[in-house]
Amino acid sequence: MKGSYLLIIKNPIKKHIKIGSLGRLVFDKGYYIYVGSAMNSLEARIARHARKNKKLFWHIDYLLSHTKIVGVLIKPSNKKQECNIAKIIAKNFSCIPRFGCSDCKCKSHLFFSKTNPSRKIRKIVPGLKTFELIL
Repeated sequence: MKGSYLLIIKNPIKKHIKIGSLGRLVFDKGYYIYVGSAMNSLEARIARHARKNKKLFWHIDYLLSHTKIVGVLIKPSNKKQECNIAKIIAKNFSCIPRFGCSDCKCKSHLFFSKTNPSRKIRKIVPGLKTFELIL
């Protein structure tokens, strides 16, 4: 399956985390929404994100080594839509500048919410489906 995905990530306490080339960033207690895409295997990409033991490669890998995925939403598609989804999310949530978007012109692909954003995201982004993450 091909398409875009949104990871809902919980950070239980305020943390300072080194994020690759972005350096040390402050992550407040709350929820983060990461928007990505996988145009080869959506399932394999999400499974990689869920693994704790992996080489830190993408910005999100650094964050996930200190936090927990609590939900995954997907939008199956043959077209890459992650930037369009990120723009919708950006209108509704604050962003962490330059995170996860070094290969595009978006302001960010990581967003913050004090409370679980899943319900709101489903309302603002059409066509999302729940992905059952089996650990």
